[in-house]
Amino acid sequence: MIKKYISIICLLALFSSCDKLDELTKFDMEYSQRATIPSTAGIDLPFDVFTPETETNSESKFAVNDTRKDLIEEIVLTELEMVILSPDDSDFSFLNSIEVFISAEGLEEIQIAYLNEVPENAGNTISLLTSDADLKEYIKKDEFSLRLNTVTDELMSSDHELEVNSTFFVDAKILGL
Repeated sequence: MIKKYISIICLLALFSSCDKLDELTKFDMEYSQRATIPSTAGIDLPFDVFTPETETNSESKFAVNDTRKDLIEEIVLTELEMVILSPDDSDFSFLNSIEVFISAEGLEEIQIAYLNEVPENAGNTISLLTSDADLKEYIKKDEFSLRLNTVTDELMSSDHELEVNSTFFVDAKILGL
């Protein structure tokens, strides 16, 4: 009887330590890109804005977190925030809606975030709703690009420079198992 209890306690300790090990293989990767929404001549027309290609530096980011590309189980976008850098006094009230797509060499472009109705009182920072798509193949590449598909609901007399901040949650295998 005592052996049975000891076995149960050992199993519980083993599973508890596996959960703690599993947490060590989960981490966030953050990227910041810039994009410019040009002044507009019309409203309610969709147009695309592209970010420059962004180096993922995934190999080194994985190494810092004691993992490798081949051990990555899943990468999901958990947060995408946009901030207006200029003009200083501007806000996102000029936007009606926005969609964000990711692309990388050899992979199809997919939607990763959106905001169908940008509030009139949004201020100079907005957070978009994110998809639950597994993006590991995009982030494992050397570079990726974002495309912003925007629809404005008012005329813009000047270009708007944005910072696009994204956070990706990475889940890797425990000790390669």
